[in-house]
Amino acid sequence: MAYGEHKYKVSVQWDGNKGSGTSGYRDYGRDHTIRSGIKPDIAGSSDAAFLGDAARWNPEDLLVASASACHQLWYLHLCADAGIVVLSYIDEASGTMLDTPQEGRFKEIILRPRVTIRANDDRDLAEKLHHVAHEKCYIANSVNFPIRCEPGIELASR
Repeated sequence: MAYGEHKYKVSVQWDGNKGSGTSGYRDYGRDHTIRSGIKPDIAGSSDAAFLGDAARWNPEDLLVASASACHQLWYLHLCADAGIVVLSYIDEASGTMLDTPQEGRFKEIILRPRVTIRANDDRDLAEKLHHVAHEKCYIANSVNFPIRCEPGIELASR
C-alpha cells in the first residue's frame, strides 16, 4: 500500500457549442469528453432531465459508480487478505439526488453487492468485511451524505 498524498488529473472538454455558445439555456449541448492520460475517453453529458444525452455518462452516474467501485476494490482486497475467495461480485448500486430551487445534492447512495464466495469460506466474515470496506472506502469517507451497503453473500455450490 502506498501511503501519502496521491494526485489525479483529468481533462473535461465541452463539446456542446451548437454555434452560438451559451446564448440561452436551451441553445447549447451538454456533451463533453472526459480524458486522463492513456485511459479510454468517457463520453459525458448531463442527465437527460437537464437537457443532456441519456446515452452518455453524467456526473451523477459517475459518482454512484465511483462509490460502488471503491467499495468493491476495498472488499476484494480485504477478502484476499482474510483468505475469503470471491468468485463473483456484482453491485446494483443506486443513488438518490434531491433537486430544489435552492440546491441540488445527493441524499444517499445504496450499494447492493451480491457476492459469491468459495463453498467452505466463512460467510459471516465475508459479510462483516463489507462493513470494513465501507469504513476504508475513500469515496464514502469524502462525501457529505450517507452511503449504505446492503450486501448479499452466497456460498458456491460444491
